[in-house]
Amino acid sequence: MKALNLYGIEDLRYEEDTPIPQIIREEDILIQVKSAGICGSDLSRYKKLGPYIPGTTFGHEFSGVVAAVGSAVTQWKEGDRAAACPTFACGNCIYCRQGFPTRCTELTVIGAKQPGAYAEYVVLPASHALLLPDEIDFDTASLLEPSSVVLHGFYRTSIQPGAAVAIMGVGSIGLLSVQWAKIFGAATVFAIDIDENKLKIAKQLGADILINPLKEDTETVIKNHTASSGVDLAVESAGSPLTSKQVLALPKKGGEVLYLGIPYGDITLHRYYFERIVRNELRILGAWNALSAPFPGKEWETGLYYMKTGQLDVKPMISHHLPLENGPEVFHQLIHKEVDAVKVLFHP
Repeated sequence: MKALNLYGIEDLRYEEDTPIPQIIREEDILIQVKSAGICGSDLSRYKKLGPYIPGTTFGHEFSGVVAAVGSAVTQWKEGDRAAACPTFACGNCIYCRQGFPTRCTELTVIGAKQPGAYAEYVVLPASHALLLPDEIDFDTASLLEPSSVVLHGFYRTSIQPGAAVAIMGVGSIGLLSVQWAKIFGAATVFAIDIDENKLKIAKQLGADILINPLKEDTETVIKNHTASSGVDLAVESAGSPLTSKQVLALPKKGGEVLYLGIPYGDITLHRYYFERIVRNELRILGAWNALSAPFPGKEWETGLYYMKTGQLDVKPMISHHLPLENGPEVFHQLIHKEVDAVKVLFHP
């Protein structure tokens, strides 16, 4: 089958002779991939970290059609449309037993140590699949995983209706954060980015105030638009060392900071930002992946619900629809900033 396989740093290969994954366990299903998205973590692994196992089929955000089922599978049949949770928790470590599978000591996703979704077919346990309502197309469903990641983070916060929320960085995770903030009842959402195109999309998806830090001072704008001189919740979704510290200056006293981005670099925390944590008594939250108990968690069904109603609209985020053979080229273009993209989807 056709697949994108990662052999090393910046060594992603399009290959047409990759074996179709086989159903070995009776509780597994084979899914024909219809749409698969590039995640920011994929770009980091491609550019900086390299594969866990050279030659592994890459990718984990996807949707598709059930092509075959294991002998013990009764709730799925060939032809069913499915979204999928690509993440595995061991179920046995102390965190899994306590009901916190995202903290699992053996947490992994497909595309890391087992074949992923940048391929024509992928195998998963049937328990990882979610039936797609007719109202949700494959492209939208392929973004259920990053949507669930953002929602998992929001569930960790204390956000209440009427809140002021700042989103630092409006790539795909930030644009999903804008929408979840509105779904949670935020009265004012600030979208912060240096990319004017992404800011325009953020406005389309519900952001109230757009801030380009290259043109105006972010802290000043937020203070001028909030009664408490700061937001209730600031979300870091850019994943850069610079924004990871700047976000600390945005909440009001007693406010919260939610870290969703991964900077993959050291962060030097200047005194000014550290004092914001202490003097403003901020609550700092991290969020990782999208699982909760019972598996895969309420994040997934909630995401499907709001995709079905249209309140979670991912279509404006999708900038590219590509065949798998364009994979090596577009990954190179993305990390070298040779293409203006928000969310890139492959159609295997």
